[in-house]
Amino acid sequence: MEIQNIISELKYKAVRSSGAGGQNVNKVSSKVVLTFDLQNSQVLSDEEKLLLATNLQNRLTADLVLILNCDEDRSQLKNKEIVTKRFLDIIKKGLHVSKERKPTKIPKSVIRKRIKDKKSLSETKQNRRKPDF
Repeated sequence: MEIQNIISELKYKAVRSSGAGGQNVNKVSSKVVLTFDLQNSQVLSDEEKLLLATNLQNRLTADLVLILNCDEDRSQLKNKEIVTKRFLDIIKKGLHVSKERKPTKIPKSVIRKRIKDKKSLSETKQNRRKPDF
């Protein structure tokens, strides 16, 4: 995965921010919307696309497009940097393959202790019963 090639496939769009902020909000488009079309990406291999589609299925649209917004700063350039960094983090986490868990073996001493405790409890309950004449 080459970062520069992936960044070249991103599409940015400047939009007016919502919410409070006075008159500046009405005239400045500082919010940045990033879109990345996973299905039509030329940089990623088919295996990487499949891995990202499964790991990021909650974040992708039905057309396998990732959409990210950023309106944290008043500067459009700063918002573009923030959303790009966020995108790269998401892609790196999506491409990470976790190791398969190996089940640990139960130690013999633990098994012996459990059986011993069961026997002692059984004997205790046996002694509480009424005698059979």
